[in-house]
Amino acid sequence: MTGMLRMRRSRGVLSGFLLVLLGLWGGLIAFVGPYFHYAYTPDIAWTYTSARLWLEILPGAAVLLGGILLMIATGRHIALFGALLAAAGGAWFTLGTVFSPLWNNNVPLGGSPASLTVTMRIAEQVGFFTGLGIVIVAIASAAFGRIISLPAEVVAEPAPTEPVETTETTETTET
Repeated sequence: MTGMLRMRRSRGVLSGFLLVLLGLWGGLIAFVGPYFHYAYTPDIAWTYTSARLWLEILPGAAVLLGGILLMIATGRHIALFGALLAAAGGAWFTLGTVFSPLWNNNVPLGGSPASLTVTMRIAEQVGFFTGLGIVIVAIASAAFGRIISLPAEVVAEPAPTEPVETTETTETTET
């Protein structure tokens, strides 16, 4: 049974690496984005708020952990859990701001884009939440499908060795 759960580690390395990068981006962009005039309010670098914890740090950590699990997994169950964890984090990036009024007295968490132009406000919304979450879910679901569709790799146990009887034949040559 354990042989059926095995898989090559290379199956999840690329998608895991991409998910690690996207998880780092999602968890850190709120803190370093103000250096590049790419921020949500409050637009001060390294400012911690509970909204950043719930909407950026925790989903970013989930995606990061899911990506790491995909990269190091040699068993299907670990890789599938990593892909599901990353997909859940990506879904939370996309839908967290929509559901946040449920626990925040009907006020959405996350602030608003800090830029003044419409183009940059859209880029901030897409880069911080919506687009980031969609890309993460797409990569995680592709990894999930790739892993779940693997054929079972049955690892054959070595056959027991039996002593082999040998018969020696000697030929004599006359000279």
